[in-house]
Amino acid sequence: MKKNTSWGKVANWYDKMLEKDNDSFQSRVILPNITRLMNLEKSQTALDLACGQGFFSRIFAEKADKVIASDISPELIKLAQKHSVKNIEYHVAPADNLNFCSNQSVDTIVIILALQNIKNVDGVLKECKRVLKEKGSVCLVLNHPAFRVPKMSSWGWDEEEKVQYRRMDMYLSESQSEIDMHPGQKKSEKTVSFHRSLQWYFKMFSKHGFGVAKCEEWISHREPTRGPRFAAEDRARKEFPLFLFLELRKFEG
Repeated sequence: MKKNTSWGKVANWYDKMLEKDNDSFQSRVILPNITRLMNLEKSQTALDLACGQGFFSRIFAEKADKVIASDISPELIKLAQKHSVKNIEYHVAPADNLNFCSNQSVDTIVIILALQNIKNVDGVLKECKRVLKEKGSVCLVLNHPAFRVPKMSSWGWDEEEKVQYRRMDMYLSESQSEIDMHPGQKKSEKTVSFHRSLQWYFKMFSKHGFGVAKCEEWISHREPTRGPRFAAEDRARKEFPLFLFLELRKFEG
């Protein structure tokens, strides 16, 4: 049975979290970095794939001439349309079926914290290549696959050395895990997260004619609680990034 990875069942909670929480990773880490690196211009068209309730789409719309945004969840798209501004065109669609976009019509495609929840990455990249202009780019933000493997990575504390370390129980093998959409709630809705190694992603990019033009790794902005382990925990925060940014461009020729 095919797992439903849509976040539609927690649409209202997700919307409230993004709109009201000024200390979220989306607001404090991803937003300032992604807008800096995308460097959108008024003459451009941007495509926000798996856009959710349009949090990032609306920011992109302040920079670009036109934003096209899509998500598999009708619940999230409905919320996005309520928040909408004039130059955003929303669609309910899976990320591997962009039939609302014509060939070579988009300057920049952005996929934020979504590719890791999509099974058919092959289909997504095939569609991205089709709709992207020759000089265009694909901007990806992932939970860092080298340090964040669902249910197979964790923090540990070495009492003798007074060091906080990152424990990895697997990395190279592909896996999929059922995770809570709303961590902390006893009866949280579930989704599926797919783990792939960096070499898996890079081979998939190459298969579809993409090369990596830029790479950045982003840490948490949140300092740990002040206490006897503060220095070690803060050092670990600064050494083990949460997120990976990649900019893809088509191979020349």
